[in-house]
Amino acid sequence: MAQRSKGKTIALWVLSGLLAALFLMAGGSKLAGAEQHVKGFAHWGWPDWMRLAVGAVEVISAVLLLVPRAAFFGAGSLVVVTTGATYTHLFRADGEGGMAAMTVVLLGLNALVAWVRRPASLGGHAAGAAQKVA
Repeated sequence: MAQRSKGKTIALWVLSGLLAALFLMAGGSKLAGAEQHVKGFAHWGWPDWMRLAVGAVEVISAVLLLVPRAAFFGAGSLVVVTTGATYTHLFRADGEGGMAAMTVVLLGLNALVAWVRRPASLGGHAAGAAQKVA
């Protein structure tokens, strides 16, 4: 398989870094008990432990995004989190449907990172690197 171009590699790192920063801040504020998150989760009908679980997944996933061999798992976890956020804004919160657009964009960006960083065993970038050329 051909190597990824330098420009695409830089773009992937920039995207991964921006997503990591965003989810590190979002998850950190959930774990810290920021009032907006405490009230938000209660308003949506989720128990408080859900805020802590989502915050922990966001922080751990943000760190994993910055480790190339683990980025697939971090981005995949964030796809699950943003899917839940999209559901919440569409179906559990009156008048917050517009917020779902942002969560869908984040879902798509995380899915892109997961796809590009998928392991060779799943047909990822390095899948053909070890094959001998005849």
